[in-house]
Amino acid sequence: MMKKSGKVVLHKSPLPEGVRVGNVMRIRGVVPDNAGRFFVNLLCSEGPEAEYALHFNPRLDKSEVVFNTMEQGRWGREERGQGIPFQRGQPFDVLIITTEDGFKAVVGDSEYYHFRHRIPPANVRLLEVGGDLQLDSVKVF
Repeated sequence: MMKKSGKVVLHKSPLPEGVRVGNVMRIRGVVPDNAGRFFVNLLCSEGPEAEYALHFNPRLDKSEVVFNTMEQGRWGREERGQGIPFQRGQPFDVLIITTEDGFKAVVGDSEYYHFRHRIPPANVRLLEVGGDLQLDSVKVF
């Protein structure tokens, strides 16, 4: 397990071809009873200077889900979904679907949020998942 700015990275999937329209990333797991926050990041490279094309950050401690990017070491403007579709002690199934103009987050059976691309998805090279969660599986298709 790798530490990243104080957060434990539980899974990394290299994406050498980037992501294209129609690509889906599926993350399944369980939110622990004492969960604070977890994250799904789509990164443009490895290492501390990496740009984030997507930072998907459910914050159970604040009952919100934040979406953002990081470019040139700076976080962009945070966007928030409506409510929080995760519950402590419950399993979850998240799909991140690459669309023409953004990443669509689907939680369970419901479309949750559409985050417009700020960085071209073709620049993505790595998917990482971590934080306060029990991870069951990560698939990219």
